[in-house]
Amino acid sequence: MQSKERTYKIEEAFLSPYACKSVCTKGRQREETPCSMRTDFQRDRDRIIYSKAFRRLKNKTQVFFSPDGDHYITRLTHTFDVSQIARSIARALSLNEDLTEAIALGHDLGHTPCGHVGERVLDALCPEGFRHNAQSLRVVDLLEKDGKGLNLTYEVRDGILNHTSSGKPQTLEGVAVSLADRIAYINHDIEDAIRGGFLREEELPAGPIAVLGRDTSERINTAITDIVTNSEGKNQLTMSEEKGRASVELRKFMFERVYIRANKVMQDRAERMITAMYDYFVRHTDKMPALYRGVAEREGAGRAVCDYISSMTDRYAIGVFEDLFVPKNFAMDGRG
Repeated sequence: MQSKERTYKIEEAFLSPYACKSVCTKGRQREETPCSMRTDFQRDRDRIIYSKAFRRLKNKTQVFFSPDGDHYITRLTHTFDVSQIARSIARALSLNEDLTEAIALGHDLGHTPCGHVGERVLDALCPEGFRHNAQSLRVVDLLEKDGKGLNLTYEVRDGILNHTSSGKPQTLEGVAVSLADRIAYINHDIEDAIRGGFLREEELPAGPIAVLGRDTSERINTAITDIVTNSEGKNQLTMSEEKGRASVELRKFMFERVYIRANKVMQDRAERMITAMYDYFVRHTDKMPALYRGVAEREGAGRAVCDYISSMTDRYAIGVFEDLFVPKNFAMDGRG
């Protein structure tokens, strides 16, 4: 028996009746020959891991633009955090871990350089707006593999698009990733804010901390345990009213205290840099790589420039900006 067939039998025997079983996938946008060894969700996970967009996540910071220090959270480490938390929830509730992992690994592929500010700036500049969840879907559908896309399954694409707090994933695995994303970024962004000197631990709101826990590990464990306890045997994933309210309060605190007000100098720098590059490439689409020049011809300059800039790592964005706008040093020729 092929390993894929064994997986189907194991899922049928042990997964929750509310789980999305691999054999029940709605399929891909384009028909293709199935893998004899891996389920479609396992194959999606592998395609995401080996994509260029996934590798670039290691040089995109989560909150602070191109920070000094090796221990700040990057989009890649955040993605691994989300995957681990979501898989813990899925395992405890007998959901499909392969689907959960694929969604988690792909959920931030479309995120911008320069942390949260990058998304805000592109949203203001792009004529149709910019949302990183929609861009992540665009990456896997249209931009990866030199414009061919990854041709992922419907369920993984749905989870990627709907992982934000306003989204409504159609699988419980997608909901697990959405919850895990919020759990991960709030708690690890607290660590980065303290590490960067923008926040002191004693400044954290006392009420939510008393409910959720004093440190990152305790807060994450509290959230996972609460979700599992309140979701067992149900066709939904939810937190208790107390823990849910505390999580919302902590998230609100972080937006007001860190995401908007802190790191202002670096945020202003990132805004100027992205705005200048956007204006330049809209007027000079021929200076972009071939993939994005093709997008400009089909969908317009604004859309193509958003695709290009959002694909950049922090380091690459700084390099492009300096090449375009910073005068080069020149060597003296030795004459008088």
